[in-house]
Amino acid sequence: MELSESVQRGLQSLADPSTFDQTSFPALVDVSFRSLLSSHGDPGVLDQPELKQVDQVLLKQSHTAATTFILEAVKQNADKSSVSSSLEELTFSAERIEIFCSTYQKHKKELQHLLASIGRQPPQINDVSWRLQYHMKNGQVDKVNEPFYMISLNTENKGTPEDINFTCTMEQLQDLVGKLKDAAKSVEKASQM
Repeated sequence: MELSESVQRGLQSLADPSTFDQTSFPALVDVSFRSLLSSHGDPGVLDQPELKQVDQVLLKQSHTAATTFILEAVKQNADKSSVSSSLEELTFSAERIEIFCSTYQKHKKELQHLLASIGRQPPQINDVSWRLQYHMKNGQVDKVNEPFYMISLNTENKGTPEDINFTCTMEQLQDLVGKLKDAAKSVEKASQM
């Protein structure tokens, strides 16, 4: 797992028994997961009695590093062994790795759902329908006699169906079809690599 220098320094401070003792380490790990899972930002999240003796600057750096590491691990769908090996590289003891990994396993699914809900996904196209129509007249000219296509895309976004409708000329439709064929070829090439 690729981590920035500041995250590595914060995690190494967290691994240091002289900075975080037997009571403050599990408390900070628990606080890190709770702060990610809480629906509102609690400014007093680090005001735990177990964390009072820790230097506040180191506490904030380690909390930030721990939350960054957790989010990166969840984003990459890291399993227990890869989380363990990453923490071993950062000089965590076996006992601290076990505490961290058990908490990670306990909250991983919740965090995956949280990350999946963030951001915007493009809708998935389920069906396409089209209709050829003729534009006979407009407000300025007596006769136009141009064909155009009414396209309706039946899409679904997070389980909600939605129709996207647009019109285009024959040239625009041919251009769209050509671009879709190019995209399909690119996807096919990428899947063969």
